[in-house]
Amino acid sequence: MMGAVGGNALIDVNFILDKAQVGGRMSLADFGCGSSGHFVFPAASAIGKGGKVYAVDILKPALEAISRRAKQENISNVKIIWSDIEIFGATKIEANSVDVGLLINTLYQSRKRAEIMREVIRMIKKGGKLIVVEWKSIDSPIGPPDEEKVKKDLLETAAKRLGLQTEEEFEAGYYHYGLMFTKL
Repeated sequence: MMGAVGGNALIDVNFILDKAQVGGRMSLADFGCGSSGHFVFPAASAIGKGGKVYAVDILKPALEAISRRAKQENISNVKIIWSDIEIFGATKIEANSVDVGLLINTLYQSRKRAEIMREVIRMIKKGGKLIVVEWKSIDSPIGPPDEEKVKKDLLETAAKRLGLQTEEEFEAGYYHYGLMFTKL
């Protein structure tokens, strides 16, 4: 169930999936997917039976909720992956195998942001996309305290060092910015 601050009012899923040009037969991983499957299920629908959506999280109850919903709705292209994405090589997804990676409101929750980026980039194919959406550094009645927010310029600098090229910066809603990267 979505909380008061859930749903497309905060971040428009279809807008993000369109940005990444998510379509048939692709593989997509939602890193830190949470329990609602907010991106997982729309992506599974966009990708279709020939593709695969990895729902990745460290919280087993979140993954159990997604697994239950996938079974109830007979969605066969969602694969549940339990992982600590702060550890390089920990995620049971093959290196260079994912077309699109999503890090939506995930980085701010960790102090090991560079480690998360390295692990996520490891799984993305050369020429594949990484979409990062994080809280803007603005005064806001919702979201994390300012010191926990991910500074956009620092994220872009780190991404470049890790072998990503910034393709686009975009508004991902009133409280969020988005960056789309390509793996070189």
